[in-house]
Amino acid sequence: MKAICLHGKPVGNGAQPLICVPLVGRTPEAIIGEMAVILAKKPDLIEWRVDFFEAIANPTTVIEIAGRIRKASGPVPILFTCRSVMEGGEPIPIDAAALVRLYVAVCGSRDVDIIDYELSHPVDELAQLRQISRANDVAMIMSYHNFKMTPETAILEGKFAEAERLGADIGKVAVMPNSPEDVLTQLGATWRASEAGSIPVIGMSMGSLGSVSRMLAGVFGSAVTFAVGDSSSAPGQMPIEDLRIALATVRRSVLDG
Repeated sequence: MKAICLHGKPVGNGAQPLICVPLVGRTPEAIIGEMAVILAKKPDLIEWRVDFFEAIANPTTVIEIAGRIRKASGPVPILFTCRSVMEGGEPIPIDAAALVRLYVAVCGSRDVDIIDYELSHPVDELAQLRQISRANDVAMIMSYHNFKMTPETAILEGKFAEAERLGADIGKVAVMPNSPEDVLTQLGATWRASEAGSIPVIGMSMGSLGSVSRMLAGVFGSAVTFAVGDSSSAPGQMPIEDLRIALATVRRSVLDG
């Protein structure tokens, strides 16, 4: 697997999974306050979920806040994400074309280190943002989310492979389990994708049943796992303090043992 670096932090290639925490403030003031809480907990990566941001329709404001986040974060890499309603996000007051323009502007600002764009978007949009992100030295995640169920193994592995085929730096799959077997399906698909592909992968099961997948991320090949810094952005996210302890325990017992 080819590792990538974000602000000097290795992602993939057997490295300890990065702990990412979300920023979900709806106003500039809320975001800056949230940043202060999050940074005190020393995350490895911060995801700005801009679909929560009330001023998302104003690109100038989005760029301004991205700059403030970048300045405050110091060495911590910033992930920029607008999750669609279909894949667990908030309703937003802009259309698809405006969203692409927003991503282009954010990449051009170089105030983020990596973007996430869903595989469910048209291929031409993915290709356009891949070109723009590369031109601005911004990495790109291509992701698939299913908040209702866990598809069969072949579909999950196919989503990872599709992300790599379309030029992603990281492929991500997050699904909802309805049984412990579903969690095993997701973990197995993530492991096989991490072994078979040449890019880092992120895989997780959501909800309380899937929380174990967040703790076992490193064992099963996931390069990043998500936790709560101040507020959660998806069901099943654990407080960063608890997840850090769990990851360290797993590393000592399984990976280093």
